[in-house]
Amino acid sequence: MRIGVDLGGTNVRVGLVADGRIVRMFSEPCRADCSEEVVLDHIASLIERLITPDVKCIGIGVPSVVDAERGIVYDVVGIPSWREVHLKECFEKRFGVPVSVNNDCNCFALGVCRFGEAHGYRDVVCIALGTGVGAGVVIDGKLYCGRNTGAGEIGSIPYLDRDYEYYCSSRFFVGRGTSGKEAYEQALAGDPRALELWQEFGTHIGRLVMLALYAYDPQAIVFGGSISHAFGFFRDAMYEQLKQFPYAKTVEGLHICCSGIEYVGLLGASACE
Repeated sequence: MRIGVDLGGTNVRVGLVADGRIVRMFSEPCRADCSEEVVLDHIASLIERLITPDVKCIGIGVPSVVDAERGIVYDVVGIPSWREVHLKECFEKRFGVPVSVNNDCNCFALGVCRFGEAHGYRDVVCIALGTGVGAGVVIDGKLYCGRNTGAGEIGSIPYLDRDYEYYCSSRFFVGRGTSGKEAYEQALAGDPRALELWQEFGTHIGRLVMLALYAYDPQAIVFGGSISHAFGFFRDAMYEQLKQFPYAKTVEGLHICCSGIEYVGLLGASACE
C-alpha cells in the first residue's frame, strides 16, 4: 500500500493506492491563502484518514521547483505562503514512513508511463496543457528530473514574442477574449470562430511537439490537462505543422495521444521513490 498526494493551489487530493489502483481518496479545496502550517496540517489530516500499518511510503506531487533528494519545495504555484517547505522531513517525522516529493508534472509523467497510455514505451514526454504548460520526461524507462525537477519546463522557452506557455495554454484563449472552456463549448456547437481558434492553437501545439522532438526525441508524447479534452479540435492542425519537421521518419514513428486515466498525477505521486 502507498499513499499519493496531488497538491495544487485549487485542490489537494490524497489517495490510498494498491497495485496501481486508488482504493480510497479524499479531495478538498486547498487552503492556499492560509499559512504554511495550516496547509501542512490540512494535508496531514487527509493522510491520517487513510494511513494504515500496511502503508509503506508517501509520495507527493507539488507544482513547484523541488529538491527531490531532500524533499524541499520552493515557491509553490498557487500557495503564496510556501516559499521553502521541508515536506519530506515534516511528514517523515509525522508518519514514520519514507516520503518522496517531486514536481507535479513529473508525477503525471510517471503515472502515465506506469499505469497509463505510455506503458511499454521507454522514452516519453508527457505534456500538461491547462492554465500553463508543464511537462515530465521519461528517458530509458526512468523519470528524468534534472537538478531541480525542472527538466520539463519547456513552456518557459521563448517562442514568437512571448513563450510557449502563452501560446499553448489557456492563456492563448484569454488573450483572444475568451477561455479554453468557452472555446471548447462553442466548437462543440460548430461555431466557425471557435473552430478557427482551435486550428490556430493546434499550429502552436505542433511547434511545441517539434521542440520536444528536437530536445528529447521520444517514442511517445502524451497530453494531459484540461485543454487536452479538446484534442480532436486541434489535432489536424498540429499534424499539419509537424509536416515541417525535417526528419519525416521521426514523426512517422511517433505515438501521440491524450491521457484518459483519472487522477493519473496522484497515481504517479504514489509511485515516486
